[in-house]
Amino acid sequence: MGSVARIERLFHGSSVNRQIFRAAASVTAVGILVKLVAMGKEIAVAGVYGRSDAMDAFLAAALLPSLLVNLISESMNQALVPTLIRVREKEGHDRAQQLLSSSMLWMCLLLTAASILMALTARGFFPLIASQFPVAKLALSIRLFYGLLPIVLITGIATNCTAVLNTFDRFAWPALAPVVISAVTIFAALTLGARLGIWALVYGTVTGSLIHAASVAGMMEAHGYKFRLRWHGMTDATREVAHQYGPVLLSAVLASGGLLVDQSMAAMLPSGSVSALVYGNRFVSVIMALLAGAVSTAVTPYFSRMIAQRDWRGCRHTIRTWVRLTALVSVPVAVLLIVASHFAVRTTFQHGAFGPRDTGVVAFVMAMYAIQIPFVVTSRVFYRFIVAMRRTDLVLRCGILNLILDVALNLILMRWLGVAGIALATSLWTVSTFFFLWYWTRKLLPRQPPAVTSKTRSEEAP
Repeated sequence: MGSVARIERLFHGSSVNRQIFRAAASVTAVGILVKLVAMGKEIAVAGVYGRSDAMDAFLAAALLPSLLVNLISESMNQALVPTLIRVREKEGHDRAQQLLSSSMLWMCLLLTAASILMALTARGFFPLIASQFPVAKLALSIRLFYGLLPIVLITGIATNCTAVLNTFDRFAWPALAPVVISAVTIFAALTLGARLGIWALVYGTVTGSLIHAASVAGMMEAHGYKFRLRWHGMTDATREVAHQYGPVLLSAVLASGGLLVDQSMAAMLPSGSVSALVYGNRFVSVIMALLAGAVSTAVTPYFSRMIAQRDWRGCRHTIRTWVRLTALVSVPVAVLLIVASHFAVRTTFQHGAFGPRDTGVVAFVMAMYAIQIPFVVTSRVFYRFIVAMRRTDLVLRCGILNLILDVALNLILMRWLGVAGIALATSLWTVSTFFFLWYWTRKLLPRQPPAVTSKTRSEEAP
């Protein structure tokens, strides 16, 4: 009853926590719908392609485009949003529009340059990612990669527009927009899969991504920010974004390196191991997107505003409330997912080319991945506070530690548990991430609210 009463106070009160609660609730509600459609996509794809070589090749090909978006676009959003909110509140909308236009221009240039570089060097690095793929399977993976490359720029623009909409407390519709990608992919797999094979997934993914980007760009313009790629010079605000962007980008590179390490090591195991790793993470990624993603999206603009106003008491109260609340929700969810892993995989995936033996392998992977849920969900509150404080150097340190642990734990656990050991290694290094971010959050947050005229180390950007 105490936990229920706490949630009621958050929702009905007039505090920042009430606003965050409503934002997180709307993102979660919409996210459930989006993930249900995405799960329908996975079920449809599993029924058409199973754990085949073609599916392995597609998953390996799809990994790098999504990683490039996370590296460049998501990192830009984390560096941009706190500064964009500060500029809009203190200097006005026009200066904020200029900052946004300059930042989006650089983001698009970086995404395009990265895509071209990856296209030119694909035949060199793909044998490293999929080292145990036969020649024909490797060649197919490279061709699929070329077909998927357009989504790097398209999805990057979509994520940037979504982050800008969140600064206006617009959460539900931007969160709903990605449903079109899954819907178009389902249609392509079911109607074109027999004729086009695995290429149906490529065409469906690119088409859905285009529709998604166009929809959120239209929403952003409707709320006052124009989609303009124009350079307005190196202002103080632009320098601040650039200064914060570097460490976040490098940290994302390290995190992406961990994903590549996992996929590469899975490719060294028996055929179908890459697919097992991806299928086993589907349920877990859905839960973390719903919980960690919703809370992370909701708290970001409010942390940025409170820090701009030097409201340390509000920051402290928000951190404590949301760490407790996310732990209260995520721990039982993780336990339930571990216990029900075999049932969930058998019910959803076991049909067509996906047999009982596949269910056993994927269920074990899923259980090992589920251990990370409470640590990832709660640590996102600390992470967003640290980024809003513009201490992205700490994010980089955490990324270095994670990559070292990921490689070491993979080498140990995959010999013991096979592909499930890779999933367990991921869960174990998220524990170290939680304690790292918790420690630095406590250190950065002043114990007592400072005087208005004082300047503390926590208030200043590094």
